[in-house]
Amino acid sequence: MPKSEAAELITAARIRKKVSWDDLAKEVDAPLVWCVSALLGQHPMTAAQAERACSMLELDSAVAESLQRQPSRGIDPALMSDPTIYRFHEALAVYSPALKELLHEEFGDGIMSAINFKVDFARREHPDGDRVVITFDGKFLDYRW
Repeated sequence: MPKSEAAELITAARIRKKVSWDDLAKEVDAPLVWCVSALLGQHPMTAAQAERACSMLELDSAVAESLQRQPSRGIDPALMSDPTIYRFHEALAVYSPALKELLHEEFGDGIMSAINFKVDFARREHPDGDRVVITFDGKFLDYRW
């Protein structure tokens, strides 16, 4: 089963069964954002994780097998026009040059790893409207000549 088809089945079952992404992350014992990304096809899960998620959602072994496959990472270009996804790209386009300068000033010549990497998501109450807090936590990889 293609990972995209498994993701559709997972999303539909999650809504039908009223299971939150957080509930699934706790069930498979994985960080929230990583777990959602894996269930949407961007990371391979272990057999135990896939089986626990599918058991919770009452999905068959074909979905569990798909969750264990190595993904082709990336985003469907058609999703780039989704307003939420576009805003992430817009924010990175605006702030990436400044973040690059700050990274080099603080750490030197190198990059932030997106492999040895964690991302966290939180909601923070604010009087002007709740805030979205997203934290990138990547290992610094210095260039070595």
